[in-house]
Amino acid sequence: MVLLVVDTQKLITNEKLYNFHEFVSNVEELIDTARENNIEVIYVRHDDGEGSELTKGSDGFEIYEKFKPCNNEKIFDKKVNSAFKDTGLLDYLTTKKEKDIIVVGLQTDYCIDATIKCGFEHGFNIVVPAYSNTTVDNVFISAEQSYKYHNEFMWNRRYAECISLNETIKRMK
Repeated sequence: MVLLVVDTQKLITNEKLYNFHEFVSNVEELIDTARENNIEVIYVRHDDGEGSELTKGSDGFEIYEKFKPCNNEKIFDKKVNSAFKDTGLLDYLTTKKEKDIIVVGLQTDYCIDATIKCGFEHGFNIVVPAYSNTTVDNVFISAEQSYKYHNEFMWNRRYAECISLNETIKRMK
């Protein structure tokens, strides 16, 4: 089992996100629990490319302070929504014979959605703890509606197991 922390970067981890404070608290607890139970924590960062605020070398590109990786934790950088496409993550997990991935991070309707669906297609068992992913409003639906649509309808029992934070922590121990 690994904990995959997706796109929790300084530029986009802020109070504009749906349910921000619960999200931060839950992700912190999951990271702490993983470390205490020798579960590998793996980070993914999104790079929008040169000239963007979200690109390697900019302060906003770095991992949000409360989720900062330890020295030995791996970071994979990506240029598209899926954490698996051209990042080395798939090869890394395959080599380690990992099958179970807990997915947390940003944003529900972009990179989390793509990562969950691609992970499923690569044969991983995906677990999504409640209120450990989030997003912002878009022109079509609110962040809350997007969160509920993906977590309660789209992913659960199709691409992932969407379970409570407590159930996830129980499994990690």
